[in-house]
Amino acid sequence: MDVIWTCSYLAVLFGLSAYGLHRYFLVYLFLKNRKRVPQPLARFEKLPVVTVQLPIFNEIYVVGRLLKAVSELDYPKECLHIQVLDDSTDETREITRSCVDRLRERGLDVELIQRNDRVGYKAGALATGLATARGKFVCILDADFVPQPNLLKATVHFFTDPKVGMIQTRWGHINRSYSLLTRVQAMLLDGHLLIEQVARSRSGRFFNFNGTAGLWRKSCIEQSGGWQHDTLTEDLDLSYRAQLAGWKFVFLKDVVTPAELPVDMNGFKSQQHRWTKGSIQTCKKLLPRIWRSELPLPIKIEATAHLTSNFCFLLLAFLCVLLHPSAGGPGSTWLRMFLLDVPVFLAASVSVAIFYICVQRELHPDNWMKEILLLPALLALGVGLSINNSRAVVEAIFNHRSEFQRTPKYGIENRRQRWRSCRYMPLKSLLALVEVGFAIYFSYFFWEAIRHGQYLTVPFLAIIDCGFLYVAFCSLSQWLPRVHQFAPRQIAFPA
Repeated sequence: MDVIWTCSYLAVLFGLSAYGLHRYFLVYLFLKNRKRVPQPLARFEKLPVVTVQLPIFNEIYVVGRLLKAVSELDYPKECLHIQVLDDSTDETREITRSCVDRLRERGLDVELIQRNDRVGYKAGALATGLATARGKFVCILDADFVPQPNLLKATVHFFTDPKVGMIQTRWGHINRSYSLLTRVQAMLLDGHLLIEQVARSRSGRFFNFNGTAGLWRKSCIEQSGGWQHDTLTEDLDLSYRAQLAGWKFVFLKDVVTPAELPVDMNGFKSQQHRWTKGSIQTCKKLLPRIWRSELPLPIKIEATAHLTSNFCFLLLAFLCVLLHPSAGGPGSTWLRMFLLDVPVFLAASVSVAIFYICVQRELHPDNWMKEILLLPALLALGVGLSINNSRAVVEAIFNHRSEFQRTPKYGIENRRQRWRSCRYMPLKSLLALVEVGFAIYFSYFFWEAIRHGQYLTVPFLAIIDCGFLYVAFCSLSQWLPRVHQFAPRQIAFPA
């Protein structure tokens, strides 16, 4: 059993270290290429027609805000085609229809498509809209986004290069300071949207459309096989198929499109589950094709690291299982610490710290130290999510089918607003009880480390324990009954 434990422990540590070293490499690519700001090849003498697609499903709290923001885009009316792709099954349909009527009265070209089924979910709605899209270029905005008026003018000129198929903007965060959860989420997303996207895009590697706040060339979508719904991440899937077909992508880190972060733990976990499962599904679908292609080896290696990165959660869950007070036998604690734990700490944990320090220094040069104080909370949340996301990885590996679960949005923009009385709530999962079990176990582990004088491990065990406690407590708190529901805010459209 000791041999089996040691081999398993070494395999997990090797895997986590490999992904940690890859994170260092992304930081290197970012620092090397961050001054290579993309510029449009030319500028359109006459602005082209752009279709703005708005996929919606049961969004009574945010649909009015979205349509108001889109109506205020600084773009000629005759060149703007708005498609509202409303698959809703509640009174969102009436709210949407009322808003669309008001926008049409203002002279905007708005097409309302309300399907009677959700075949293909978001991918199906986008494909349906694409068939009647008037523009050669398509801008996609999810319901929780609030585009800035200059979004289209700041991006569309990059399409003067006929090889450019997609332009992605960076997400902003409307409710970043709402709670500890939203602040940590913002840090996690900033890491992906700044370091990873900039590093990959400016070094010529493949990177992905983030599902929203970006523009596509219509012919790029069509020539790359169109929107497909055999994975939960249709955006990642299409991104890789398009780049395999030779299309260029552009990431604009200085063009920011604000969005609402999930404020409830179960909603956040549902979103993470969908993203994690979809990425592994895409990995299984496209990775063999990538390695059979004639792409340069560095691009193949980076694509592999990108598409398999969520296996980290499975490795982290295995590590939590393998850790126990007597692991490795009596007297081996210090030897194991210096031969195994310290190297993996330097390769994996320190890489996380350096990664997010670089992010915050780039985004908040004047007060980045204040944001970095949340680093322990970020690490704890990552550990706490390991069970939820490991489940997603396993489901993808074994082809377990599941529906596209939307992330509830409540129109939350400031701390005075409350979400616990909203009608949309994510599904409750018994997985929270498993997280409680891990929290209890690591509380015991934490106490044993103190009792045996293993003080160097105490801080890390505390982070693990707090992560499971926080995620489990926030998840279970949403099981409490709600007294009432509040209605959506009324949106005043400009005359």
